Amino acid sequence: MTGKKKKIIILTGMVALLVLTGVLNIVLNLTADDGALNVSGTDVYTDFFTSYRDYRTESREQTLTYYEEVLASETSSAEAKAEAEAARQQLMESMETELTLEGLIMSLGFEDAIVTSTTENINVIVKCAELTGTQAAQIKELIVTETGMSALNLRIIPTE
Repeated sequence: MTGKKKKIIILTGMVALLVLTGVLNIVLNLTADDGALNVSGTDVYTDFFTSYRDYRTESREQTLTYYEEVLASETSSAEAKAEAEAARQQLMESMETELTLEGLIMSLGFEDAIVTSTTENINVIVKCAELTGTQAAQIKELIVTETGMSALNLRIIPTE
């Protein structure tokens, strides 16, 4: 594996981990500070879902800009350009999958949902007080059917 390919893979992995870390940080902070918040529950979680989507969009725009710069650079090798194009295409496919899954999960009756995916895992955050076994099974079946990924690589996190 070439050095540039490693760098692109590492950068993509780091962006995915950064997004996941941000989500977990927000979720855990909201859980830990439940009584300390001076806003209604609806506002907090509307803000969480909105804030997360804004952060995800900004992060991905930066990543896509990087890939576009590599592709547009006259000094980039053909191999680096091919790797950047492949990584850009993978990110675009991931974005499309997440958007589709979020819409499908909301069609099951959930008020809101966020999906994050990597090549190995899918995380789902759904807006609900409690997730029943039936609801979890519906989400699991939907994701396994749409992605072909194993249910073992799926995490579903309910938030109120």
